[in-house]
Amino acid sequence: MAKIKYGLFTNKALLFLIIPIVVESALSSSLGMIDGLMASYAKSGAGDDILTAITDVDQISSLLIHLFTAFGVGGAVITSQYLGAGKVEEANASARQLVSITFLISIVLMSLCLGLNNQIINLLFGDAGENTLTNAYLYFYIIAASFPFLAVFNSCAALLRAQRKSVNTMLSGIISFFLNIGFNALFIYALDMGIAGVALGTLLARIFPAFFTLILLTRKSNLVRVGFKGFFRFDSRLGKILKLGVPSGVENSFFQLGKILVIVFISIASYNVVVGGSVTNFQTSANSVAYNINSLSSIIGGGINTATLTVIGQAVGTGDSDQVKYYLKKMLAINYIGNSLCVSIIFGLSPVLLDFYNISGEARAIAWNCLLLCLPVQFMTYPLSFGLPAMLKANSDVKFVMIAAVTSMVLMRVGLCYILTCDWAGAHMGAMGLWIGMVADWGLRSLLFGGRMLSGRWKKSSGLLREPPPVAAAPVVGEAAVTEPFAEELSLGGCETEETAPPFGEADNED
Repeated sequence: MAKIKYGLFTNKALLFLIIPIVVESALSSSLGMIDGLMASYAKSGAGDDILTAITDVDQISSLLIHLFTAFGVGGAVITSQYLGAGKVEEANASARQLVSITFLISIVLMSLCLGLNNQIINLLFGDAGENTLTNAYLYFYIIAASFPFLAVFNSCAALLRAQRKSVNTMLSGIISFFLNIGFNALFIYALDMGIAGVALGTLLARIFPAFFTLILLTRKSNLVRVGFKGFFRFDSRLGKILKLGVPSGVENSFFQLGKILVIVFISIASYNVVVGGSVTNFQTSANSVAYNINSLSSIIGGGINTATLTVIGQAVGTGDSDQVKYYLKKMLAINYIGNSLCVSIIFGLSPVLLDFYNISGEARAIAWNCLLLCLPVQFMTYPLSFGLPAMLKANSDVKFVMIAAVTSMVLMRVGLCYILTCDWAGAHMGAMGLWIGMVADWGLRSLLFGGRMLSGRWKKSSGLLREPPPVAAAPVVGEAAVTEPFAEELSLGGCETEETAPPFGEADNED
């Protein structure tokens, strides 16, 4: 029997898909660090206060952003599965509805944040110093105006990646990156606008990629494109997006909420100290710096996770479970290689990166200890704790991912962190307690998602687990039974017994 070669994604096709996503992810992740660096040297405020305000508001923004980013994940999975099955018209209809629903959701979120700006900040960070709160109010107000642009970009980028056009999203990310730095330099240093300059630079830099990717998706040369005719008309395909998007949104939102809560734990007054007549908090500024540097260590892994949605989604669309398992193993191996490389580089550069920040010596020492704890653990756990959930989502196993992720977050990231940082338990470990809870969360996630993969139960959600027909059922002449998704249009799509078929969309990646 000839050995089957899977040609849905060749090694070259995977590189064309993954590398641009990693570059885009690197630019996007480093912007948060660069914003903090540039703002910490602003003339119009203390570095610790501005840096803490930016990190606090970015956590709130991430919570809200992840609500509509989750719908982008759902739309990307559905579109990838349709493309794997050859259902181009279905993919186009779902793409249009994805962009329209995320845009509407972002308008609602923006309106709520603009109207309840001070209330939200006070609820979560009311115990922070006065200077930090003042900076946070202003920064949050301006950043909220960028939510619709982020929503459009995330949806359009997900659809372009589903067509293997990740080079286009990379180009938009590169241009946006340099626009952000340029605007920051103008507003912070030339015009001395302080934290308002950081927010305006981010807002203006987010407008470009939204329009750029939307225009790309309207091109008739695309396999999947978005038209404006009937833009807000919805049908049953929206239900499929919601079925995947809502659980992902719940998971992502709770995850971000947990990250906010643990920051609240170390923002309480017992960690505040008076330095030079003003209140400051070495624990929160240390956590901000450690968080920014640690986020760089997941750049490659995060990019691979994004590419996984397309790869596994299209494999699921073929209906071939063996092919799906082949790409699951391959993407996990790639994730381990990429994650190991990235974590090693950031670990080696951490002392240098810490020196770039204009923070106190006490905060720097705390941040270094947090990095010494988290980076070695991330070296082993990241592909399991964050790579496997992406694979499960691509298999439509979103409910399990939601339950497992929320459970781990509540028990470890929030529960353990609270015990290690609050006064009554006696540990009072500050930022270090936060990071101990975080790495414990990574460990529990690895066990839960690894067990799910080994059990094989994920096949049922994707439709790859065949259910045996009832014994008493008689075959109906002339009627074909469909026991897995898209089966009516499939044979062994993506498989060859002698030569590997040319990968779909490889030529498109070059434009």
